[in-house]
Amino acid sequence: MSEETTEVTVGSGGPRTVADLDLKPALEAVLMVVDEPATEEHLSKILERPKRQIAKALRELADDYTAQGRGFELRLIAGGWRFYTRPVYAAAVERFVLDGQQARLTQAALETLAVVAYRQPVSRSRVSAVRGVNCDGVMRTLLQRGLVEEAGTEPESGAILYRTTNYFLERMGLRGLDELPELAPFLPEAEAIEAETQEAVPSFDPDAPDADDGPTSAMTDTTTTEL
Repeated sequence: MSEETTEVTVGSGGPRTVADLDLKPALEAVLMVVDEPATEEHLSKILERPKRQIAKALRELADDYTAQGRGFELRLIAGGWRFYTRPVYAAAVERFVLDGQQARLTQAALETLAVVAYRQPVSRSRVSAVRGVNCDGVMRTLLQRGLVEEAGTEPESGAILYRTTNYFLERMGLRGLDELPELAPFLPEAEAIEAETQEAVPSFDPDAPDADDGPTSAMTDTTTTEL
C-alpha cells in the first residue's frame, strides 16, 4: 500500500487536515479510543479548535445521545469526557462482561477506600488506626486495582502517603472529590477515633488476614456499582 492511500481525502480536493474535519464526528472518533476521560484542553489541542467550540460540541453530542435514547452516553467525569454505558442497560453489559461472576470489592476494601478518600493523603498506619484493623493487604488490592496511588511521604515519620486516583472518580461517577457525600452524618465518631489512636497506632502483623467487621463509612452505601 502506498503512503498516498493513507491520507484522508475527499473527492479531488486533496488531503484534509485535522482542522478541516467535521468537529462532532472527529470528537466521536477520538472518544471511541480513549482509555481515560479526555479533557477539553487536550481535545482542543488534538483537533485544533478553540476550547469553547470543543466544549459546546461535546455538550450538544451528550444532549443528542440522550434525546435519541442511545445505549451509551457522553459524560463529564474526573475532569474529562468519555463514553459510558447508559445505566438502564447496565444489567445487559454486566451479564456480557462478567458472565454471571461477581467482582465486587469486599466490605473491608470499601471501608479502607472510604478512609483514604476522606483523609487523603493518608498513611497506612492512619488508615489502620481509623479502621482498628490491619489494612496492608487491602491497600495492596486497592493499589493493584488502580483506585489509590502513592502521594509522597509524611514529613514526620517518612511513611508513604496514599490518595485516590482519577479512576476512583470515574468508578464513583464524580467530577471531583468535592462531590463526595458529607462524612459527618454517616460516621460522626471518625474524628474521635483518629484522635485517640494517632498517638499510639497499634502494631499489626502485615501478613495477618484483614477483618470485614470494621466501622461502616459513607462510601459503603454509595459504591454499589461493581468494581
